[in-house]
Formats: sequence, structure tokens, C-alpha cells
Amino acid sequence: MKENWKTEPDEHDYPAALDYLTLVTDERTAARLVEELRQAELTHRKAKDILRAGRLELLDADNVHVAKDLRKVKKGKALSPVLLVRGHGHPGLETADDLLVADGYHRVCASHHLDENADIPCKLI
Repeated sequence: MKENWKTEPDEHDYPAALDYLTLVTDERTAARLVEELRQAELTHRKAKDILRAGRLELLDADNVHVAKDLRKVKKGKALSPVLLVRGHGHPGLETADDLLVADGYHRVCASHHLDENADIPCKLI
């Protein structure tokens, strides 16, 4: 199986990113970051590098959300690009993490299970 990707994130990914980012910074900064994500150009990164930079564990393929994304891939449905925020260089954002997966952690894990070297489309700020 090989995943297909949409050319733009789903609209509901941005409020999800906002929800996550308000856990690590104030609402005003989070809203600004989400607006920057909306304006960012699409780029590509490998699943293994996203997980490593974010210091995130690879979730099992039987995780309910990862499994859902794997089923989408099997059915030929396109996945939404992921939203990434570098953990430095953003006024108001103070984090020890080098990379925050603002939205798409489960999609990254699903992609890794299929091919850790596959390029994942993402918006990166």
C-alpha cells in the first residue's frame, strides 16, 4: 500500500491545530501560529524525521486513529497534509521541543508504518 496525499490540509485540521497549540502556548500566540500555517507553502518531510525531530514515539498500527488512517489508504482515499511548528523562533512560543506536530501525528505514524522514507506533505513554520 502507498498513501495518497491531498494538496492542502483539510479545513478542520486548523481548529485541531489551534486546540493543540493552546495547550503549549497562550491563545493569541496559538492563533497567530495557525494563521502562519494557513499561509505556509507545502513542503515534504519523511515520517521518520518528523517523529525524530518531535521526539515522538511511533504509535502502533493498531492504535484506533492510526488504523483508521491505514484503512483510508487501503481504500485509496487521500490523507491530509500535516501541520508542523518548529519549536524555536516564534515569539511567544517557549518549548523545549524542536518540532511540534500541531495536527497529523496519527497520519505521520500511519505513513511510517507503510514506508518510513516516504515524503509526507506538510506545512512547516
